[in-house]
Amino acid sequence: MFDAAREGRTESLATAIDQGLPVNLTNSKGDTLLNLAAYHEHPQTVGMLLDRGADTERVSDMGFTALICAVFRGNEEITRLLLEAGAGQDTGFQPARAVAEEFGRTGVLPLLERYA
Repeated sequence: MFDAAREGRTESLATAIDQGLPVNLTNSKGDTLLNLAAYHEHPQTVGMLLDRGADTERVSDMGFTALICAVFRGNEEITRLLLEAGAGQDTGFQPARAVAEEFGRTGVLPLLERYA
């Protein structure tokens, strides 16, 4: 199922969750399905996981949340979805704003400010 999240196979992942797969399933690195979908830039998959109650505050072993993944990628749509779902900007190895500034992802800064 981790590959489904990485590849944006929203329907098959939704079916598995609806049949009992934990929405907050984590792999051996502590990555959640939500983290993987955000990092690999699949907004439909992110939205589906959020609709099914995915925890936006889960932190991977490397200190990443789904929001940090989206900000690192500079993906405004996924950043907005996560912020609308209540994702904390200060959860993880460093604040989301610091990640945006460090990696030049200036497009997400207005979103981070709006939801601060």
